[in-house]
Amino acid sequence: MVTPVSPKLFKLPDVGEGLTEAEIVKWHVQPGDTVEVNQTIVEIETAKAIVELPCPFEGVVAELLVTEGQTVDVGVPIIAVNTEAEGGVATPVSEPPAQSAAMREEGAPSANEPGMTSPDQPKRTPVLVGYGVREGTTRRRPRKASNGAAAVPAPAPAPPQAPAPPVRPHPVENGLPLAKPPVRKMAKDLGVDLTAITGSGPNGSITRDDVLAAQAGPAAQAPPVAAAEREERIAVKGVRKATATAMSGSAFTAPHVTEFLQVDVTRTMEAVARLRDLPDFAGVKVSPLLLVARALLTAVARHPMVNSTWADGPSGAEIVVKRYVNLGIAAATERGLIVPKIKDAQDMSLPALARALTELTEKARAGKASPADLSDGTITITNVGVFGVDTGTPILTPGEAAILAFGQIRDMPWVHEGELAIRKVTTLALSFDHRIVDGELGSRVLRDVGDMLEDPLRMLAWS
Repeated sequence: MVTPVSPKLFKLPDVGEGLTEAEIVKWHVQPGDTVEVNQTIVEIETAKAIVELPCPFEGVVAELLVTEGQTVDVGVPIIAVNTEAEGGVATPVSEPPAQSAAMREEGAPSANEPGMTSPDQPKRTPVLVGYGVREGTTRRRPRKASNGAAAVPAPAPAPPQAPAPPVRPHPVENGLPLAKPPVRKMAKDLGVDLTAITGSGPNGSITRDDVLAAQAGPAAQAPPVAAAEREERIAVKGVRKATATAMSGSAFTAPHVTEFLQVDVTRTMEAVARLRDLPDFAGVKVSPLLLVARALLTAVARHPMVNSTWADGPSGAEIVVKRYVNLGIAAATERGLIVPKIKDAQDMSLPALARALTELTEKARAGKASPADLSDGTITITNVGVFGVDTGTPILTPGEAAILAFGQIRDMPWVHEGELAIRKVTTLALSFDHRIVDGELGSRVLRDVGDMLEDPLRMLAWS
């Protein structure tokens, strides 16, 4: 005999980057689809990257509990999967569990409403990221009917052809309408009375949009006027939100200094052309950025203090000098600016560095960079030249002491060997944390990078 089992719920996990929420970007499965263990079922966007989540169960998809574009907290169920019951047959997906149906008739949230709270459910309490959401110790006593059993009243039939009443939020025992904890907090912060709102979500639950509409008043629910077409509002979330927070913190925490240097890179361009013809670089993109990266790595070896970070410890402030180089390469993507890191770049040969540059930037622009690819950097290069820009004043990546901006390479009149000539010229800009790097050290690092790009043979001499 086959014994049906309740669907298993897959909760949004902490993907190991210290985050508390993520946006559902794309579902790869639909209700009724058969799934296997470790099959990719959904793509989520965190504050750092797009991550593919594998399914931990084998069975049939019962329900997608969140929609694409929705942001959910870590620990909230996102998909229900009917796994095999006793006897080896998957549970049918046509009907939800009876207990959930009874709960819906009482107006309480069901298992298919992730994040909904009712007095009969354990309270959620915040815990450390990575450990999910735990149950609180406070519970309400279960309600009892007069005969000691839970009573489920039968719904009365509606009059023939009577207009359907508007969907109202289902109140729970304590008189509160149905809404998720983040929605309740938003309503409290905005001073909105939830009991006066008509819910538009599942089972009449109140959504964020309902709260915002109520806070704005009746005018917000009117059809858009022509003036609205003059503006566009884009929600700040994911990578853009994380970048804004990090850059604001960096700009107002580390005292920035930026120095500039124009460099004749004609010989570097000749060296790049020759490298492209070598068998060691077959199938690999070779660009001037490769030699800029090698020059910066060589300068770091000559001046280790520039590859460090400022740390406030229990015994006071410290400068932590890194004996390894996790080289960050800033990449512009549709999701915003991200900085993938080439780990232990100081140990790589030039062909290996070229392959790492190509693979990592391609992954980043495709949104496939992992959280590990985007963390633990020590120094960064930003290539603004690809946008036709000469230079800029880059902001430090938080936790790093320096960042090098590499401008466009263009033909310019230049005094070469005592005569005026047309040469390939670029502008370098080095921003550094003045708590760690003083003007002399910053100038030496920038000058070394410039010297190596003017004459690439210096990279061999100084390596």
